[in-house]
Amino acid sequence: MPNRKIERGVKLACIKLYEHGVLPLSTILDVLGYSRRTFFRTLKLWRETGDVVAAPSLIRGRLRLLNYDDISYLLLLIEQNPDYFLDELLDLLETNRFISVHYTTIHRALERAGVSQKKLRRIAIERNELQRADYVHRMSQYPAEYLGFLDETSKDERTLNRGFGRSKRNRRAAKKAAFKRGRRTSTEALLSLDGIVACKTVEGSMTKQLFLEWLEFNVVSVFNSFLCSHLLSNLLAPQMQCLPWPPQCPSDG
Repeated sequence: MPNRKIERGVKLACIKLYEHGVLPLSTILDVLGYSRRTFFRTLKLWRETGDVVAAPSLIRGRLRLLNYDDISYLLLLIEQNPDYFLDELLDLLETNRFISVHYTTIHRALERAGVSQKKLRRIAIERNELQRADYVHRMSQYPAEYLGFLDETSKDERTLNRGFGRSKRNRRAAKKAAFKRGRRTSTEALLSLDGIVACKTVEGSMTKQLFLEWLEFNVVSVFNSFLCSHLLSNLLAPQMQCLPWPPQCPSDG
C-alpha cells in the first residue's frame, strides 16, 4: 500500500472501535484501509501520549555544535578581551571546554548572539576613576556657559588620505596618494557653547612661546570679555565672584 496521509479523525475512530470491541481488528482495517503495522504504531502512540498524531518537534535541522554554556563562555571571553582573534577563541574553547570546532562556527555563533566587529575604543590604563569622579564633582558647580575647552590638531599632505575604497571582487582598490608629509600646520582652538571662539594656526609645530602668546592675547581676552558681559548683565546681584578658569580633566586618556 503506498504512503498516504490518514486524517486524525480516522485514526481516532479506528482506535476507539478497537478498544471498545465494536468490530474485529481485521474488519476495522479492511473498512478503513488501514495497515496492521500502521495501526499498532498509532495504538502505541495513543497509549504513550494520549493522541494519535505526534507533536511537532521544536528542534528543526541539525543540532548546534555550540550550546548555551559554550556561547556564554565565548561572550565572557569577549567581554574581558574584546580584541581576541577567532583562532584565539578557538584555542581557549578547545582547551577549557574540550570542544573542537571551526573558527567560522564561532563567527556565526557570535553573530547570532548579537556580537559584531567594530572599531576598538582604547581606554588609558593610567586612568584614575576616583580622580575623574572628583573632577566631575568639582566642575558641576559651574554652569555650562562658563566652561571652555582647548585642543590641538595638525594637518599635512597625508591627512586627507582615505584608508578604505571599493573595487570589483578579486581586484585591489588602488589610488595614487602623497607619501611625503609635505607642508604641516598646527591649530589650537577654544571651544565653548558658542562654538570656536578663539583659534590660532601656525606652520609647523606649536611651540611653547607661541602657545603662551595665544593664551595671553586671545584666550584670556575672550574670557575677560565674557566676564564683563556676564557681570554687566547681573548688576543687581547681591554678590559677584570672579570665576577661575577650570583645570584640565586629569587622566582623560
